[in-house]
Amino acid sequence: MKTLIQFINETQADFQYATGEFTRLLNDIGIAAKLVNREINKAGLADINGYFGSTNIQGEEQKKLDVFANDCFLSAMRYGGMVCAVASEENDELYTYENAFSQKGKYVVAMDPLDGSSNIEVNVPIGTIFSIYRRKGVSGPGTVEDLLQPGNQQVASGYVIYGSSTMLVYSTGNGVNGFTLDPSVGLFLLSHPDMRIPEGGNIYSINEANYIYFQQGVKNYLKYCQQDDKSTNRPYTTRYIGSLVADFHRNLIRGGIYIYPGTVKNPNGKLRLLYECNPIAFLAEQAGGKASNGYERILDIQPTELHQRVPFFVGTSHMVEMAEKFMREYAE
Repeated sequence: MKTLIQFINETQADFQYATGEFTRLLNDIGIAAKLVNREINKAGLADINGYFGSTNIQGEEQKKLDVFANDCFLSAMRYGGMVCAVASEENDELYTYENAFSQKGKYVVAMDPLDGSSNIEVNVPIGTIFSIYRRKGVSGPGTVEDLLQPGNQQVASGYVIYGSSTMLVYSTGNGVNGFTLDPSVGLFLLSHPDMRIPEGGNIYSINEANYIYFQQGVKNYLKYCQQDDKSTNRPYTTRYIGSLVADFHRNLIRGGIYIYPGTVKNPNGKLRLLYECNPIAFLAEQAGGKASNGYERILDIQPTELHQRVPFFVGTSHMVEMAEKFMREYAE
């Protein structure tokens, strides 16, 4: 089986930014993922469970593993020298590298170092999400403007899921490929080439506990999902883990839609555009799916701030399109 690095080297000719630097960057992300995976696997035995004692900019209490994962990825990219700045869920401001080596880096990264960390203690799959852009400037410290690019400008995105097995799934705009970590040799091996979202999806993933706060368009779509109609394979099955990476990964393999809509309490939803929605949307489209905020393509939204939130509908194309239909009907 091909390793991650072998695969990257063999497919570089099909990638617009085919350089050894980009290969090094993906390798650095893979190394950090292995370190995070090691700590997650021994979390029940080591003093790394529980809260760190601080909150992030979203007002969420940081877990010890949140902080550990953030430090791992920031360190890995610092020593690689390919990245000049990082926007992370765990950092209030843009994180820039001060060493001259990194300031020459051609890339900026947006990341959620540990998505779904509230599930750590209950042994539910969690993940890392990353998004890679070419910087706008030539050299010097990275800037916020380098990160405030629409998702259609991403050169690559991906996620790592830490579950019954650990997988790294990524795309450079030429399809989606998945690599499973073989712990016996410490290598990511190509296990899921050319991943595609099944067109006949019948799973919907949403936190229905917030139903009374949903917009009417969302409520109407959920009723549609629950109706009995054999010609459209309904009623659909509901599956919700509460970890974006885990829910999307399941739907990527089996087909389905993941929804985190705006609510009365949070009109813009909860998920962040730069380091959650954009990278997952990029993967979804590359796998033949679709991603929307209910009205427009996620990848066309112009970000205005690092931690900007947006409603999120992602998955099998016809399911997302039907959800958009209900949203537009209500809006009109």
